Amino acid sequence: MKPVLILKTGESLASIIARRGDFEDWIRQTSGYPENHFQTVSVHNNEPLPPVADIAGVIVTGSPAMVTEKLEWITTSEHYLLDAIDQPKPVLGICFGHQLLAQALGGRVDWHPQGREIGTTTLQLNSAAEGDPLMHNLSPEFPIHVTHMQSVIDLPTGSEILGFNEFDRHQAVRFADRAWGIQFHPEFDEDIMTGYIRERFEVIRNEGLDADALLASVIPAKESEVILSRFMQLALS
Repeated sequence: MKPVLILKTGESLASIIARRGDFEDWIRQTSGYPENHFQTVSVHNNEPLPPVADIAGVIVTGSPAMVTEKLEWITTSEHYLLDAIDQPKPVLGICFGHQLLAQALGGRVDWHPQGREIGTTTLQLNSAAEGDPLMHNLSPEFPIHVTHMQSVIDLPTGSEILGFNEFDRHQAVRFADRAWGIQFHPEFDEDIMTGYIRERFEVIRNEGLDADALLASVIPAKESEVILSRFMQLALS
């Protein structure tokens, strides 16, 4: 059995890692699939990526880095994802990974003009989601957890928007036949989301956001978790 590659592009917050693990742990746990179905490579630490032919699919993690930084490992990751899409292998980009996919395919990523989006918000699906392998039969609206300052500003040619909210019109996108990007974090639970807000409480408040209200509004986002299990089923089938 070929594993699904978790292409790790950075670490979460140290305070959360100490008690809950990191991105790859949450992805595995939320997907419902055992650890032996995955291979994690920390590309930001220059760990070598496996041949695309040796993997079943790719999940790209979030990151504290910014996609617009001119870093060698970001360029390496873009080329790898293009190869995976060409094979074709199923690819799912989460937050930074979503932006990385868009940039690799010719889209434009930049700082969001409204600044930071963090906390629990609502994803609205459109009609295109109805027939999508990852988004079909989900509620028209459901909670999602988010934390980002950059966004996909211009989509690559041929992309299809699947879901949006008032802050970001590109919250869920199908970039190619078997390649998706989601700006939100289906691997986050309420504890992780709350940890991000608490860790950045003063920064958030200094930016003019109501940090107390953001903490109070964190709720479960269970429906978004389905996306990870569906992606794994698709990749391993």
